[in-house]
Order: sequence, then structure tokens, then C-alpha cells
Amino acid sequence: MKSGAFKHDLLRQIISIFDQNPTHAFNYKQIAKAFGFKDISNKKLIVAILDDLVDQGKLYESQRGKYRLKGSEHFIEGRVDMTSRGAAYIVLDEGDSDVYIAPKHTNTALHGDRVKVNIFSSKLSKKPEGEVVEIIERAQTEFVGILEKSKNFSFVVPDNPRMPVDIFISNEKLNNAKDGDKVVAQMTDWPLERKNPFGKIIQVLGRPGEHDTEMHAILAEYGLPYEFPAKVEKDAAKLAIDVTPEEIKLRRDFRAVTTFTIDPEDAKDFDDALSLKKLKNGNWEVGIHIADVSHYVQPGTILDQEAFKRATSVYLVDRVVPMLPEVLSNQACSLRPHETKLCFSAVFELTDKAVLVNEWFGRTVIFSDRRFTYEEAQERIEKKEGDYVEEILTLDRLAKTLRKERFKKGSIAFDRIEVKFNLDEKGNPVGVYFKESKDSNKLIEEFMLLANRRVAEFIGSTERHKKPKTFVYRVHDEPNPEKLLTLSNFVRKFGYDFKVDQSDVSGSLNKLMADIQGKTEEYMIEELAIR
Repeated sequence: MKSGAFKHDLLRQIISIFDQNPTHAFNYKQIAKAFGFKDISNKKLIVAILDDLVDQGKLYESQRGKYRLKGSEHFIEGRVDMTSRGAAYIVLDEGDSDVYIAPKHTNTALHGDRVKVNIFSSKLSKKPEGEVVEIIERAQTEFVGILEKSKNFSFVVPDNPRMPVDIFISNEKLNNAKDGDKVVAQMTDWPLERKNPFGKIIQVLGRPGEHDTEMHAILAEYGLPYEFPAKVEKDAAKLAIDVTPEEIKLRRDFRAVTTFTIDPEDAKDFDDALSLKKLKNGNWEVGIHIADVSHYVQPGTILDQEAFKRATSVYLVDRVVPMLPEVLSNQACSLRPHETKLCFSAVFELTDKAVLVNEWFGRTVIFSDRRFTYEEAQERIEKKEGDYVEEILTLDRLAKTLRKERFKKGSIAFDRIEVKFNLDEKGNPVGVYFKESKDSNKLIEEFMLLANRRVAEFIGSTERHKKPKTFVYRVHDEPNPEKLLTLSNFVRKFGYDFKVDQSDVSGSLNKLMADIQGKTEEYMIEELAIR
């Protein structure tokens, strides 16, 4: 048995080796060779000392059997920004400059992972470099890719270029997938000494290139579930969605007021509606109504948790991934015509010149008289004929007045062109067209803006000596002066005079947007202005 003095002296010399080589990793064989040890007992002692130093926090195991010096001042945490070449940059929480990680030092880290990194100086660069020493949290464990089978094993080649390695799949974990199938693979383990992670097939999407396969691949790649868990569907099915007389008594009743929805032609559900009523004093009562989801989805329930997880409905070119199960999104919370629905509403009294006189916010019950498409509403605005034409023309006139006043106060008019696809009955694209924002679109937009702005002001207003209410506001920061100057210099080449005046940026931008309208450079300049 080795004496305590010998062990202590050996420990001190081992620490010295690591101190002199703070960026290098050593295994016990390399340490033993440095001391000229060949006997088993000394090698075992080195292993024991290395393990003790790990327990003491002086070393860490960077790979299985390899040890490096640990210094807390050299460790940082951040998120991995992986490149397609296999190198990575660590985006730090503190917002300092990124840390470069060479491919050989990523140590199984993947894009988006939260990691701990050991920082060391680079001989070739002044910028900090480092090595991933710990995966704190995986950002993604499921990957879409193509299965490549061989006789004894298989690999999934990920679609995402930021996933730099293939996933090894043993043949008993193929889940009936065939060679060449597009699949979803779940990463189950990744030993440090292995180049590739191990995984299993959890979903077979189909053959690459097929329409449904590729759509499901998009959803899987971004973690968007196109089906609800059985327990969520079960809870949704239990909901009492019929509107009862007792509930109606608790709400302001708009069922006798002319109400309609205006939505895209391909809309499957109708989230909002407008109502219009002429008051005895000659003013107009305009109601902006949205489905009262909170009546059905109570805080803390399974439905609430699922909606929180999804955050929003996601619209693909040929389908919708709803935030809520169909019994809510397409039935109870869809303001379909000729059905009584529960809403939350912002109701405004406006003069004939669109001056706001009064407002009210609260729970309501409505009955939509008509479902309009944007095209149908636009036809009534242009031709001035058809059912509910007077109501639509009145709302259009009020909206235009509100819009004009909004621009006077500094709003900016960005009318971006949206590209839409015509699909055949199988979902294949057969044509492309531009979606234009016409008066009917702007009518809805204007009243939604009015409701949002007034609700924000209502929540934000406080009585004297009272704290403001906690609320989430959507605001845009002041434009960056340097970016404005760059934009000004760029548009000058096209003959436009864009004044970089901080006191009236919105006025200058609106003038520029008006000047470029209809010109070949319109969309390029508008895109730059938005950025």
C-alpha cells in the first residue's frame, strides 16, 4: 500500500500537470506515462486521485475517461447556435460577445441546447473559444429525416442542416419504417465516446415528396402537434356549449342588433364580429365582438394547459393547427351565422365624424345575421348595393375617418403584399396570386385597432396613488437613427428625398410609402423600411 505522503505528493504533481495545461484533457494512461509508471498499482492510484479531484471540483470529466482542469471563473452558460459545418457559437445570457466552439469541442451539444462551457484563450483568434462541458437542457430530442437501412442497423439522416450528425437506429426500434421513409426519430442516448446518438422511430410520416408527408414533416419539425391528446379531447367533449337563459341574463344582449362577420373566403372559424346600431341622438354604436373563450376554458384545467402550450393557432397553406379542440375552435367559439354565441366585447359610441363619445367593455351575447367574405363586403363598398349595404358603407366611412386621424397622430402605413396559393382538391398548388388589402380588409383592421388601443388605455389608466395594473402591451421601439440614415441614403439613389427627422419619422415614412406606390422598387423599399 502506498504511503499517504507519496499519494499527497503525486496528487500535487498531477494538479501541476493540469495547471500547466488548462485547456488540455488527459486520461490516466497519459498521466502515468508522464511519471513513467508502468505497474498496475500506481495506475490504479492515479485513477483514484483523478476521481478524488473530480469529487473536489478541481477537475471534470470532459469525455469518458478524460479529465480537464475546472475553474469556475472560466465557466459560462448559454444557448447553442449551431452552424451547418458542425461548429457552434454560444449565445450568452448576459448579452456579451458569443463564444466560438470548434466541432471537436461541441461534445454532443446541438442547436438550441442550454449548455455549460469552459472558456479558454485561442492561439489563432482574439475572440474567446470554449468547450462544452455539460448539456444542461436539450432544446430538441425529436428530428425529422429520411431512414437509411442496412442489413444490421439503420440511420436517420435529419432534414435540418443544423443537426450535424445522423441518428443511429437499431433494427428492433424501426417501428415498421421502410428504407427511404420520412420519419420522426427520437434521440434516446448519446454516449460521449460515440460519434452518433442512439434513437428510435416514433412516427412514420410517409414517402418523401408526397403532400401529406411533407405537411406533417413541417409540423413535426417545429413541434406542432396536429392532434390533441386523448385526455384533452375527452375534457373538451364534456363541455356544456349550449347557451343557457341563465347565462344570457348575466350578459349585455346584442342579439337584436345587426351583427355580421367579415373573413377570408377559406376561413373555417370566425373569431370576431361587428355590430352597428343608430342611436336616438344620431350617433353610432359600434360593437367589436370576440368569442368568449374564457367562459369555456377555465384557468388551470387540462384545456387551459394545452392552449398555453400551443399559444396560438398555426396556419399552413392548406390546413390549420388549432389552439383549441374543434368543439371550441369550430363550434362554441366560432361566431357562425344564425347562432347565439357568447362574446367579450368592446362597444363604442361614435359621432358621424367618428369622434369617440363613450365606451364600454364586457361580456355579451350576440346573434350573427350574416357571414361575409372580404370580397362580398368589398363588392358592397364599390357597387353600393346588396344586403346590409347601408351598415357596411357606414362602417367603411367611419373606419376611413378613424384611419385618417390615426395617420395624423403618427401611425405608419405599411401595406405589404401577401402571396397566396390556389390549391386543387388534393391540396396541390395550381396557381399563385397576390392578396390585396382593400377597403373591406382595412375596415376590420381599423375597428380591431380601435378596440385594442382603447382596451390598452383603459387597463393602463390608474387612479391617483394606485399602482398600474400588470398587463402585456404590444409596442414598437423608436426607429434606429443609423438604420434610418442607411434607408435615406439608399432611397436617394432612386430619386426619393427621405428626411431623417426624429421629430416626424412617421410623417417622412408615410410620404415615402406614398411616393413609391406602384413603382417597381415599391416592395424592396417597403421591406427595407419595415426592417
